[in-house]
This record gives sequence, structure tokens and C-alpha cells, in this order.
Amino acid sequence: MAVMCADSRPDDRSEILASETPTPPELALPARLAIDDSDSTSDIIDALFLGRFTMGEQPYARSHTVDRVKKGCTLLPPGASVLREAKDDNSGSVLAEGEGWTVRVSRWSQGAEVTVTAVTDELAEQRLKQAIDGAEDEPEPQEDQVSMGFWYHSPMRGPRRTSRTISAGAWEDVRANYTAPVATAMDELMKVTPDEISGRLLLLHGPPGTGKTSALRTLARSWSDWCQVDCVLDPEHLFNNIGYLMDIAIGADDSDPESGRWRLLLLEDCDELIRGEAKYAAGQALSRLLNLTDGLLGQGRNVLVGVTTNEDLERLHPAVVRPGRCLARIEVGSLTHDEATAWLGTDDGIGREGTTLAELYALKKGKSPAHVPSQERAGSGLYL
Repeated sequence: MAVMCADSRPDDRSEILASETPTPPELALPARLAIDDSDSTSDIIDALFLGRFTMGEQPYARSHTVDRVKKGCTLLPPGASVLREAKDDNSGSVLAEGEGWTVRVSRWSQGAEVTVTAVTDELAEQRLKQAIDGAEDEPEPQEDQVSMGFWYHSPMRGPRRTSRTISAGAWEDVRANYTAPVATAMDELMKVTPDEISGRLLLLHGPPGTGKTSALRTLARSWSDWCQVDCVLDPEHLFNNIGYLMDIAIGADDSDPESGRWRLLLLEDCDELIRGEAKYAAGQALSRLLNLTDGLLGQGRNVLVGVTTNEDLERLHPAVVRPGRCLARIEVGSLTHDEATAWLGTDDGIGREGTTLAELYALKKGKSPAHVPSQERAGSGLYL
């Protein structure tokens, strides 16, 4: 039997500690950069920018998105020295540096993202503030326009929100676009104030092309003093990704309950989410929607959810339409023959059963609804 002498064992504690010291993350990460003809010059800038952060030379990063950049604004901090610049017709990237920091500016048609890495957290924050100070272009508000947010989930960057100014008519100007029962119901909805909110779900259902989305744009204008309206572009992904849902429901800066300002999340064409068999087909998606409206997830958050669907009321899940859950539940249908005739000024092309708003606009343009291409009729449901 071999016996190890005391002298043969490591009595130097530094040797033991050295074996237990974890490998620095930048050394544990194999750095490989493969470039081929599918990569753009902006891709190269992105790769170069990540180098100092990856290797730990500048371990602190700060980022900010500017939705509308003022004309002539470079978004570079003072003293920046440009290392690389790439431009094309619709976008561009700039890589620049200063003492102890690096900045990358990625631009698209109107907006940009600015990211700064630095040797200290304070320096990264300081340079980012200098880069974006006064960069946001805030156009003069127009009576027929309203600011609306748009949420989407980026595969590379996670939940993202951008804002746009959209046109929205005053309710009194578009009221004639709706049949009398719908107009009466919308009259009450347009006048709702935060103190009158009794349910968190707003449901508009009915055939395509009847004006559901137009009504929501007008609602955003009517509620603009107390409610921010955000449209979720990928609702099917929202309720199947709990992190995405939490970012929208809880993590948004403008949803601070102490501010008193509400948010309305719009989910368009969510037939699969709320129809009768949704619990079976969509798994937990329906449960999470309901939890956001009146469950624990929605508690303490000033959040409303607006849903549009082409489904008949009878086909909707009973949990969605139960009493007390809906702030409003409005079936948006076609205008009657007399209403459509009054809207168009003639009854040419209008059937005895009336017609939809989309078909009326087609007739106004000199098209017969029966000859409007199917993709155009389907598209009308998105905008009308």
C-alpha cells in the first residue's frame, strides 16, 4: 500500500484556492466570428461593438430607444471618435468610442437605438444621457391624431415597445359609420372615466369590415387624457410567453398605478383565444388573459384589455363574457339599408339587408363589393 507522506500533499492553501477560483466568464466563452456574404456591414459593426463588453474590458452597458429622432441629431456623446459607419436607404449603424467607453447607434427610418458600454456604470449612464439628451422629436399635437404604442417580441432583444402617432377621427364625426344600437353603446363608452370602470375587458365582436378597429382608434382619442392605448402586434405569443406578459402587464414605465394613468392593451382578431374551445386549444393562454383582467396579475395595475373578434357571441367562451368581467361588450354589425343609403347618398349597390362599412367605402370609390378582391375585403377588417 502506498502511503503519501505529509510533505507530498499540497500544504500551500493558495494552490487549493487557485483550483477553486472560477474561470472568468470572458475566458469561458469561446469567441468565434464567422463572416460570409449573408452578413451586412451593420452586422460587422454589431460584432465589433460587443467585443469590449464580452471580454470584460467595458463590463457595463446601457441602452435606450428613441422612437422619433430629431433631424440632424447624431446621437453620439461629446468627444466621440467614429470607428465604423454603415448606411443604406432605410437604416444605418455607427460605432464610436471615447476614453473608457464605446457607443453603437443603430438607426432606422425614424427611430434609433443607442447602446453604450463603459468601464464603470456611472460612465455608461452619463454617456448615454449625453447621447439622447434632446434627441426625441415631439411634433405638435394635432386634434385628429393620437399617440399609440405598439408592442412586439423580438427574437434577439425580447419585448419591445415603439410609439407612433396615428390619425383618429372625433366620435361625433364617425358616429354615422355605425348602426344605431352600436352608436348608442359607443356613446356611453366614449364618455367613460377612470372612476366609472367596472370591468377590465372591452370586447368588440362582429363580421369583418364593420368598423371595430376604427372605433378603437376613436376611443384612444376620446380617452387620451387618462389612458395610454397600446396595440400588441403578436397576441398569440403574448399569452404563451410569461416573461413577455409580465413585461407588458407590470414592467412598463407608464403603468405606474400611483400616476393614475391607465393603459388599454389592444388585441386584434383573437378568435382562437376567446372562442368556446379556447381552453382546450390554447392551453393556458385564455387563463392568463382572464388573470390579467380580474385575477392576481391585474391587481394593482391600471390595465384594461380590448379584444376584437369576428366570432359570434354564442361561440365565445362563457368565462370571457360572464357578468362583471366586461367593461363593454358590443356587437358591431352592418348598417341597415336605410342607414347605408343615408351614409352613401344613394341605394345603388346596397342590398335589402344592409351592408358593412368596408363595402360602403368600396361603393364610394366606385367599386362593387362583390368585385372587391378577397384580400382587400379581408384587409378592410383590419382598418375599418
